Amino acid sequence: MFFVFFVLLLILPKKAYSYQNASGSSAALETELVTKAQDNRAKILKKFLDKYNSPLAQYSNVFVKKADDYNLDWRLVASISGVESTFGKHIPYNSYNGWGWGVYGDNVIYFSSWEDAIDTVSKGLRENYLNKWKATDIYEIGRIYAASPRWAGNVTYFMEKIREFEYQNQITHLSISI
Repeated sequence: MFFVFFVLLLILPKKAYSYQNASGSSAALETELVTKAQDNRAKILKKFLDKYNSPLAQYSNVFVKKADDYNLDWRLVASISGVESTFGKHIPYNSYNGWGWGVYGDNVIYFSSWEDAIDTVSKGLRENYLNKWKATDIYEIGRIYAASPRWAGNVTYFMEKIREFEYQNQITHLSISI
């Protein structure tokens, strides 16, 4: 009887969706697994950022790549830029710093490019906030990252807006072989 039950468990189909968030929290920080065929994250993010006339829109592929490189949610770094600079539109002159990264008083960290900034912020979030300081969600990051107690809620808001936009603008491609 046990053998029959075990075989049934192995052969019965199970539904799994790439968009499901198993953690149950909209404040999760680690990336979801997505297959290459279903990976339209950069296209979705570009379209979302285009809605805001963001100078970061053309770097959506960099956001996604760096999120994958550093095992972050692909929406996180873009969402932080939404809170800190209206997606890169309001930054210290010529700084490429749309994240308020190291900005306090007259102190400003300048990056050489948007790509450099996205990489530095992504790497810094992973290495410092998550690994070194053991933050497990956006709210724990917010206690260190920002003076405002509303910061984490605002980042979460933009992450959810991107998720909603993703569901409303599904980009699907069917591969056709001849």
